[in-house]
Amino acid sequence: MHQTIKNLIEIQSEIKQNIGKLGLANYHPKIIAVSKTFKIDYISNLIDFGHLHFGENKVQEASDKWKFIKEKNNSIKLHMIGKLQTNKVKQALKIFDYIHSVDSKKLAQKISNEQKNLNKKVHIFIQVNLANEAQKSGIRTDEISDLLEFCKQSNLNVLGLMCLPPFDEDSDKYFSDLKSLNDKFSLKDLSMGMSHDYLKALKYKASFLRIGSKIFGNRN
Repeated sequence: MHQTIKNLIEIQSEIKQNIGKLGLANYHPKIIAVSKTFKIDYISNLIDFGHLHFGENKVQEASDKWKFIKEKNNSIKLHMIGKLQTNKVKQALKIFDYIHSVDSKKLAQKISNEQKNLNKKVHIFIQVNLANEAQKSGIRTDEISDLLEFCKQSNLNVLGLMCLPPFDEDSDKYFSDLKSLNDKFSLKDLSMGMSHDYLKALKYKASFLRIGSKIFGNRN
């Protein structure tokens, strides 16, 4: 058995045990195997194992790696987890099923326009910059309502909110805050939790856990 499969099984077991300890019923978070920078021949072990959700952060890399695979297996769901430039939206929508990083009306409008042209509807997460970090994308918390309304008017399928907490701080506070905001706006899904903090994200019922190095190992 390939090491990536062993890692995934171990993570799934750990998640199941922690959900049991938390006493959460009917809670089944999905693992996004963040495969950015890894070659498809290394990822293929997980594909053959039957894993369906994968994450990439660059449009061209994702298209090059996944186009042929997705044509053969339309059950695979590809998640755009990096910053998406408006000039890459058309290409992104051809390959991605989920966009986790919508952070402006301009980007939302572009996605809406291209969806109509391609006759395809993607799932959207709005990225929130909870710590107001200058180097990170995402909107402020006081901008959520306005962008949500714009997305609704633009016929976008917004599932929920997404965040990237500061790496050197405890994620709990940020996960708690995002869960509260998600509930406030009656959104059903949450995109949060990575290799170093996904178990904490379970406490706040994250729907999608973006796990990369814990599955694939460290990137070069």
